[in-house]
Amino acid sequence: MNNSFLKDTLQSLSQNPKVLNSKYFYDAAGDHIFQEIMEMEEYYLPKCELEIIKEKTNEIASQLGEGTIDVIELGAGDGSKTVHMLSNLLEMGKKVHYIPLDISANVLKINCDLVQSKLPSLDIEAIAGDYFDTMKALKLRKNPKLVLFLGSNIGNFKDERAIEFIKLIKSHMNSNDKLLIGADLKKNPKTILAAYNDKEGITKRFNLNLLSRMNRELGANFDITKFDHYPFYDPSTGICSSYIVSLEKQRVDIFDRTILFEKNECIHTEVSQKYSLQDLEDISKAAGFGSFTPYLDHKEWYCLGLMA
Repeated sequence: MNNSFLKDTLQSLSQNPKVLNSKYFYDAAGDHIFQEIMEMEEYYLPKCELEIIKEKTNEIASQLGEGTIDVIELGAGDGSKTVHMLSNLLEMGKKVHYIPLDISANVLKINCDLVQSKLPSLDIEAIAGDYFDTMKALKLRKNPKLVLFLGSNIGNFKDERAIEFIKLIKSHMNSNDKLLIGADLKKNPKTILAAYNDKEGITKRFNLNLLSRMNRELGANFDITKFDHYPFYDPSTGICSSYIVSLEKQRVDIFDRTILFEKNECIHTEVSQKYSLQDLEDISKAAGFGSFTPYLDHKEWYCLGLMA
C-alpha cells in the first residue's frame, strides 16, 4: 500500500472543506484518461502550446547560445509536444541532452519510447518522482540548461505559491540557464470552462478516477455513481477550480477510517490559474529573473514565456 497516498488522503478528507491533492490523479488509469483529455476538441491548451513550439522554437533557440544544452523538463508527460521542440533544436545543429522528470513512471516510459522512436540518436535520462525531489537533478548538470515547465502546470500553484515555486526552480539554475514556462492566458470565460466540462464527460471520468484509485489501492468503498464532477471558473481572478460533489449524505470507509459526506458537499481537487501577460512578467520579476520574453499562438490564448 502507498502509505503517503493513504496518509495524504485521510488528512485531506478530514479537513473542512475537504480537499484532495491533484498529484494523485496520475496512476496508470488516470494517465490514460488524461491522454484522452489532451485530444478533446474543447481542451485547447496542448494545441496552442504545440503551435508555439512548432513555430517559435527557432526564435527561442536563438536565446540559448552555443554548445551542448541540457533540456530538463519538469512534469514531462508523454513527450508528444516536447519531441517537436527537441527535433527542431537538433535540426538547427544544437547538441541536446534530454532529461524528462515526472511523478508517473508509467508516463515517463511512454515519453522515452516516443522520443527515442522519433529521435533515436538523442541522449535521454528519465527521472521519476515528485518535483521537489527530482528537481535536485538540475544542480548536477554541468551544461547550460533550458528548463521546461510546460502544459500550464504553473497554474496548479495558487497565488504566492507560484512565485515560490519559480524561485525554487531558479535556485537550482545557474546564471546562464533559462526557464521556459507554458501558461494559459485569460480569455472568454466560456472557452475556458468548456475545456474543463467537456460534453463527452472525459474530465468527469478523470476526476472520479481518483475515487476509483482509492478503492483499488487504499481499500476504500466509494460508490462512484454517488459522486459528480463540477468545474468553476472565476474570470475576475483567473482561477479555474475542479470539485467532486457528493450527491447524497453518505459514509465511505478508507482503510480503517470512516469519512462522512453531507449531501452536496464538495471535495476540491484542482486549481488551474489563468494569467495575463503582465501577471507572468510580474511572476518572473518577483522570482528574480532579469528578463521575460513571451511567445504566443495566433489566437493569443496561450503563452510560452522565456525567463532568463
